[in-house]
Amino acid sequence: MMQKNYLPTLLVLFLFTCSLFSQEVLTKQEAIKLTLENNLGILIAENNVEIAENNKGVLNSGFLPSITGTAGANYQRDDSTFEFPGQFLNDGEGNVLIDDEGQPVPRPDADLYKAEAQRYNARITADYVLFDGLGRWYDMKRLKEEYNLSSLQARETLETTIIQLFSVYFEAARISENITVLEQTYQNTKNRLQRANYSFEFGQVNKLDVLNAEVDLVNDSINVMNERQLLENTLRDLNIVLNSDLEKKFAVDTTITFINELQLEDFASQGEQNNVRMLQAKSNIAINDYTLQSAKSVFLPTIGLTGFYGWNLNNNAPGAFFPGVTVNNRRNFGLGATLTWNLFDGGGGITQVRNAKILLESQDALQTQIELEVKRDIANAKGDFQNRLKVFELQQQNVTTATDNYKRSNERYKLGQITSVELRQAQINLLNAQTSKNLAKYNAKLAELQLLQLTGQLLNVSI
Repeated sequence: MMQKNYLPTLLVLFLFTCSLFSQEVLTKQEAIKLTLENNLGILIAENNVEIAENNKGVLNSGFLPSITGTAGANYQRDDSTFEFPGQFLNDGEGNVLIDDEGQPVPRPDADLYKAEAQRYNARITADYVLFDGLGRWYDMKRLKEEYNLSSLQARETLETTIIQLFSVYFEAARISENITVLEQTYQNTKNRLQRANYSFEFGQVNKLDVLNAEVDLVNDSINVMNERQLLENTLRDLNIVLNSDLEKKFAVDTTITFINELQLEDFASQGEQNNVRMLQAKSNIAINDYTLQSAKSVFLPTIGLTGFYGWNLNNNAPGAFFPGVTVNNRRNFGLGATLTWNLFDGGGGITQVRNAKILLESQDALQTQIELEVKRDIANAKGDFQNRLKVFELQQQNVTTATDNYKRSNERYKLGQITSVELRQAQINLLNAQTSKNLAKYNAKLAELQLLQLTGQLLNVSI
């Protein structure tokens, strides 16, 4: 009676934790598309490229003139009293006026109230560097090369993110296939338990076979539960890369195809020319060379042009000697040229040139080192991929052998020629062979992707 109640309870637990719902399949192409659109690391890299593109534009080149406009307005009001000590009034003919007492009539004070004056001015000045020793010419070339370098860095970020994406994606695919294998193992154990129960009821086997089957069924159920939990965790990791809702559920594509061997050989032969690290090293050399040439501009003169156009309007208030308002309206225009030659700046320019030469030499040495490392990495990745692909092929053969062995063992168990322990061992061997094959398959595909990344072809092929 206990075993009849125990099995339904186990099955209810299994169905509750391992029930499958129809889920939308996230294809590899859709995963790449979502990553390119949403991944935050790629977004930051694209912003850096956009900044570099702005920097290399003509607006940041120094080849355009600078134009400055100025304008001003001034209002002034004065209340004044003018005194004329020692001065006397006259009759207009040079004769001093005499008062009744025979004294000269002094000139009275003059009061000026609310004397208003306005002044307005505007000026446009244009300055242009006609020649600066070719400094800005090489600076513009350097900025263009920095844009190229920024694009290569964005490409590197993109490639690294794609590798990260498929490391998680293929892990989810591997676990999904393992779940299928574990569920089949569970079903086989369930069938074995049913046979053991029937055989025990008819007295063909002892109770030990039934108990062994029940224990194995519990273990298989636990394995499926654990693997499903691992899949949920892995899907959350995948949603992090996709910058998506952490609890979003979907299935992944477990189909794997490998690139043609001849095509892969061709990629490897051209890997050094297309490797992103090598391209970055060449770009850095160009940047340092342009920096050196720009630094040498300190030894040449600078020729500049300047021009201006100005307007001034003065409305002057009346004064003691000019009783009426005076207006002064003036316009002026000017052109000029300057030549500046810094014959000696205390040694700062010479030091800058020397340091630029040293940095260029260091970049040359670094390029040589990177070239050796890239050759090594491509050779290692190629060997690793070929080895993993061979392991996958051997694991496929191993699954075929383990499957045949389990089928034969199952038939012999039905005939009573082997024990349940021996059947279980054959079942475990098949389970291990199948899960090892799954692991080998995705390890080989990841090794292929890493080889494609090193040869600069990861973004040019269909994964």
